[in-house]
Amino acid sequence: MTARQTVLFFLCTALALGQETPEFDEKRAFGYLEAQCDLGPRVPGTTGHRKGLRHILETVSPLADTVLQQSFSHSDAYTGRLYKLTNVLARFRPTEKRRIWIAAHWDTRPWADQDRNPKNRSKPVLGANDGASGVAVLMELAHQLGKQPPPIGVDLVFIDGEDMGKSGQLARFFNGSRYLARNIPSPPPEYCILIDMVGDSDLQLPVEGNSLEQAPDLVDRLWGEAEQLGLAAFSRETAYWVDDDHVVLYEVGGIPSVDIIDFDYGPGRKNYWHTVEDTPDKCSPESLDVVGTLLLHHIYGRK
Repeated sequence: MTARQTVLFFLCTALALGQETPEFDEKRAFGYLEAQCDLGPRVPGTTGHRKGLRHILETVSPLADTVLQQSFSHSDAYTGRLYKLTNVLARFRPTEKRRIWIAAHWDTRPWADQDRNPKNRSKPVLGANDGASGVAVLMELAHQLGKQPPPIGVDLVFIDGEDMGKSGQLARFFNGSRYLARNIPSPPPEYCILIDMVGDSDLQLPVEGNSLEQAPDLVDRLWGEAEQLGLAAFSRETAYWVDDDHVVLYEVGGIPSVDIIDFDYGPGRKNYWHTVEDTPDKCSPESLDVVGTLLLHHIYGRK
């Protein structure tokens, strides 16, 4: 075999095997988590929220093929105030009809209503895990997608206004996904993978029940890919049913959606969810790497 034939052989082999999967940078991703928390709580109507939006745009705009902002007004049922909320879609190969969404909410909770200390329950939540972890993964994905175009269209979707409701009042949550589900940009996605609370240093990712009911084939594919990659945090057990943005995207927008979520956040009976203890020290770069690695293999494994 000549040198030219050898080069052609390896080029053809590489094409046949598909693109090489980029490596997720867990340190950079965790830096994004910390940077969001340095802005303070990203509660709608606050300075932290405005800075959070600017941080997202400044990070993804140089990397994506195009960035779409969906800004809309939301009237708060509790205060009567009118808030400006903004979904952001960082689009890669935006005209490709075969596309998927990977989504996370970027706002944080106005009240730490699950805190064990009653004095903390009116304080805003910093949201290291509940908000910042998913956004951090999306930002690192943007770096990789910007360097190596994916084989399909991908939208990284930053959803606003997810956590504005009081406990038990689901109609007041998921405001950004409700708007998005009624205003789906073209081309629409085949499905959505939502990532929420994926930074827990003791990461456990069982199957979420609503995901299994509305997108069983996608659940099987994702958890199967996790098994192939040896990602032990993923389990086939169905541990809980969580109302989250993925339910709205499916029921309102008709988009099959799966939620990758660790809803058991904290050791034993201590749960940091919706408390002032949701801080970066409870999270780890390794946990972000588990989820980011799966998503990169899922994207670049598509034909």
